[in-house]
Amino acid sequence: MKKIAVVGAGISGLSMANYLEKYKIDYHIYERRKRKDLAGHGFLIPKEGMDYLYQIITPDLLLKNGNFLKKYVQYSHTGKFLAEKDLDNVFAISRHALINLLAQNISQEKISYEETIFYDDQQSDSLKFSDGTNVDADIIVISDGSRSRIRKNLFKDEIMRMVRESEVVNIIQNKEIADSIENDFMKFHHEEGGLTFGILKLSDDTILWYSQFDNQKYTINECSAENLRKYMLEVFENWHPIVPEIIRKSDYKNVHLWNVYELEELNPFYKENTVFIGDAAHPLIPFTSQGVTSALKDSFLLTKYLVEENSVEYAFSKYESERKPEIEVHISNGRILLNQFLLPLNQQTENILPISYK
Repeated sequence: MKKIAVVGAGISGLSMANYLEKYKIDYHIYERRKRKDLAGHGFLIPKEGMDYLYQIITPDLLLKNGNFLKKYVQYSHTGKFLAEKDLDNVFAISRHALINLLAQNISQEKISYEETIFYDDQQSDSLKFSDGTNVDADIIVISDGSRSRIRKNLFKDEIMRMVRESEVVNIIQNKEIADSIENDFMKFHHEEGGLTFGILKLSDDTILWYSQFDNQKYTINECSAENLRKYMLEVFENWHPIVPEIIRKSDYKNVHLWNVYELEELNPFYKENTVFIGDAAHPLIPFTSQGVTSALKDSFLLTKYLVEENSVEYAFSKYESERKPEIEVHISNGRILLNQFLLPLNQQTENILPISYK
């Protein structure tokens, strides 16, 4: 098997590395950020994603770092019960915890941090380090996120647009609050639509919370931690008491403000010896809750076909043919869920689960 360069040490890049490790395939990861990325971001992983994750991380280790959720429960912003739905083995975990678990099987010699990779248009789109030297690899796996610079370089006509939804995401460690919450996915909705607050219990003392904003109604102009905290307290002041309590007692040093983007139309998933996985191939808006699962499936199937097929181009083609139709379903479902989110509560379809299933 030829040498593989993986660009990006996020969920998709580390997942790819774990599957390559299983087949003893030569690779190296290049990540432009520092090793520690503590942004308060987390994931919901449906049962299908967990089945792929169990192939590289043991169930008991996962359970020590996250939590299975029993039900999805909807409330109005004042706390009036609206609906609930049982969840089928949906797992909640912080991004930081999942990154650490995926990285534990990777030798640190195989990851280079603070290493920027770019394409040189003047030399037949060759992949280069920031010092101008070439990257030594036969296959290049791009996993540098939803706003991939390398994807934009290769597909110059792509149109990336901002979605009418932004999110503030954070994690709070508070055992008293955690003890008061069941192992459910709780979500509070404003009656006028376009504003929600979600609560996911990660462990006995840790809660992931996030707020979704219609960014045409709610504009966050100043992104400093203190101003975000003040803004959140103002917006959610009159909500069910648990919401302002969580906002007030949270530490904001790792709060994450996420402006969401999507591709107007998907690009091909590969070009010549370069192939894209995860958000770099197909950004999915957060309503789908399919980001981690899609990254795991991309990595698993791409590795599988690279092992099985003699031709790299044929392996890439099979990977794209299998993954693209499912991704298009998730994109469609995500847009439906986004449109529901923007509607007043009395016009929304009852009990819509914020997870896209194929």
